[in-house]
Amino acid sequence: MRLTFLGTSAGAPTPYRNVTGLCLAIEDSRDWYLFDCGEGSQQQLLNTRYSAARLQAIFISHVHGDHCYGLPGLIASANMHGRTAPLTICAPDGIEQFVRTTFMHTDVNNLRFELNFVRSDQPGFFYRDKYLDVSAIALSHRVPSYAYHCREHPPYHLEESQLDKLGVPRGPMWNRLQKGQDQRLEDGSLIRADDVRHPAWAPRQLIIGGDNDQPELLASALPQCQLLVHEATFTEDVLARVGSQYMHSTAAMVAKAAAQAELPNLILTHISQRYRLGSGEHIEHSVEDLRAEARQSYTGQLFMAEDLESYELDREGALTIRKEQN
Repeated sequence: MRLTFLGTSAGAPTPYRNVTGLCLAIEDSRDWYLFDCGEGSQQQLLNTRYSAARLQAIFISHVHGDHCYGLPGLIASANMHGRTAPLTICAPDGIEQFVRTTFMHTDVNNLRFELNFVRSDQPGFFYRDKYLDVSAIALSHRVPSYAYHCREHPPYHLEESQLDKLGVPRGPMWNRLQKGQDQRLEDGSLIRADDVRHPAWAPRQLIIGGDNDQPELLASALPQCQLLVHEATFTEDVLARVGSQYMHSTAAMVAKAAAQAELPNLILTHISQRYRLGSGEHIEHSVEDLRAEARQSYTGQLFMAEDLESYELDREGALTIRKEQN
């Protein structure tokens, strides 16, 4: 699984960071998913391998502008470039109204493709396609905010010797069993697909979080995952000065939740503009302050996200930085 960050800044862009957006793809596939779409996301996409034509679905965590203001522009550009395939947008209440109202007032009224909005803030929300299952986890923020728990569908291998032993004829029936469809033989016996197939590897799982000041809300899902992508807007000392009214996490908060779950990989993003790259007398707050604070609690693989940086989560659950190739 490959993750590419389109933006890693909190609230507003900086000269070095765009606001929130994240691409997710399965291995090297050109098909991909978008998690949040801050202003400027479509411009950032021009520096990646991904195109709006191959976008499978969009997941928006909450209605704050640094997570959704780029959405109307991305959709309108996809329309201009000839997309015709329907597009699913999973988001809480307010996002559909925002997009459709923007189009109504900016003369976008002839979309060539259907927009399918799905409310991710509704009980039982669940997205599924041939690559992924995605569910939502409610977070704590000034507005309803959600994390998305993603679980891949690896290919399945059939137990050929067992099928032969059971007398299942080779051909279309094998193909249907591999796809998960139970089959009944001529003698009436039922062959359950899950009894005669197994995944080629253990399904990878990750959580991509929205804004949230209580990382412990992810506690029940984290032990199933190999990776958490979560905001770390402040360090504890800065939070003490600015106050808790903004309802964001510190690096320490996220690190403690990840350590408690024995999570192997953690990427921190959504970094306040006050934290600069590098160090020196002229820099009051550094991104390294966030890293150091997280390291006090968390000993797993830790990354501080940067714009247009890509990561590969391999089939064994190891996370590495990967050079993006358009």
